[in-house]
Amino acid sequence: MTKAERIKYFDSVARERGKWRKKGTYYHKELEKYLQFLIPFNSSVLEIGCGTGELLAALKPDRGLGIDISPKMIEVAREKFPQLQFDTGDLEDIKIEEKFDYIVLVETIGHVDDIQLAFKELHKVCKPQTRLIIVYYNYLWEPVLKLAETVGFKMKQPLQHWLPLEDISNLLSLNNFEVIKKGYRFLLPVYIPLVSTFFNKFLANMPFLWKLSLNEILIARPVGRTKPPEEVTCSVIVPCRNEKGNIEEAVLQTPDMGKELEIIFVEGHSQDGTFEECERVKNKYPQKDITVLGQDGKGKYDAVKKGFAHAKNDVLMILDADLTVPPQDLPKFFDAIVSGKGEFINGTRLVYQMEGQAMRFLNLLGNKFFSRAFTYILEQRIRDTLCGTKVLWREDYLKIAEGRKYFGDFDPFGDFDLLFGASKLNLKIVEIPIKYRERTYGSTQISRFRHGLILLKMTFFGLGKVKFI
Repeated sequence: MTKAERIKYFDSVARERGKWRKKGTYYHKELEKYLQFLIPFNSSVLEIGCGTGELLAALKPDRGLGIDISPKMIEVAREKFPQLQFDTGDLEDIKIEEKFDYIVLVETIGHVDDIQLAFKELHKVCKPQTRLIIVYYNYLWEPVLKLAETVGFKMKQPLQHWLPLEDISNLLSLNNFEVIKKGYRFLLPVYIPLVSTFFNKFLANMPFLWKLSLNEILIARPVGRTKPPEEVTCSVIVPCRNEKGNIEEAVLQTPDMGKELEIIFVEGHSQDGTFEECERVKNKYPQKDITVLGQDGKGKYDAVKKGFAHAKNDVLMILDADLTVPPQDLPKFFDAIVSGKGEFINGTRLVYQMEGQAMRFLNLLGNKFFSRAFTYILEQRIRDTLCGTKVLWREDYLKIAEGRKYFGDFDPFGDFDLLFGASKLNLKIVEIPIKYRERTYGSTQISRFRHGLILLKMTFFGLGKVKFI
């Protein structure tokens, strides 16, 4: 069909679309539920190819705009959802000047004449933090969908392109979009009690089987989120408990980064005089911006939250006070985030050879296990989940903190809380290899078996909250 013929066709079926959606209620509701997981309520959302507006309304945006090439579809959408804005528009010639947090294209790109041109046009409505979410059909399902149209289970569609994930990813790359995640959903798009849940939550997430699913899903971002390093301020949070002998070295070994640097010690009820040592070091180096806070609760997670809440700068860093991760490596993390290479920078201790007994054998095995598990759960490669050094933008941390309403305060360490939160926001996670050193003061505060069981429990928690949704 020509574009004019497609517009005429979709105009002709606009008043019937509600009837067809009812026939596919299970599929549409499950898709809405998944997109609600990806897109926080009260975001600004642009849906291109919005049809009669049901999906955009389900996302509950603070600012919602739907565009479609069919004037009749837009007419119906305005009648149904007057609280949202709907306009006739063309993905290949976007006239919108506004920028959005999320851009959603569901089953749209197959009806576009020039997909490469369409992806280029999307930059008009993108800001650096924008996430592009594309949902499309797996080409393996073409005969099944055509049969469903023939027997009246699905609304007939004009002839369209069938693109595998690799082709869509390539077209995005050609237009300066970076794919963060790609995958499949819905192995069984019709409702059969118990069976549909088992197929779509579990089997559809199993290797080999997931490629048989109905939908291909890609999440991408505009390439780069660069900021000049000299304009970026930085806060280094140092949780410390019984680390008196490391406090001064933490200050001396932390290089200056960006426009301003502050170091925040959060002391956690030490018995070796750590709090007093933090105060002494602060007074000894008045030329440095050092803050000392006493922890209200217990555990590293509580300390990190308090430090982050007090931090005033653009980039937030965590540095473990045991100094097993060298503070001299922090500029690598700073460079990675301000250059736009990543939005959540995670340290990994499992690349370079470690010093002596820096990590005990059972701890090493546990880290490797959690690495594999989290790579599967988060759909981004994670080599070392438990490295204490993590770096992110303060504005993203505030979104993660807001998202705790979904996850809850489940993590006594803070590592999984941040990783789960970053994944839910679809932040680009990259890892920086560091040389893991032996302690020079104190002893480890990690119990291999007790804490290992807690970490295992949190891994299964992540499966239910992130993967099997």
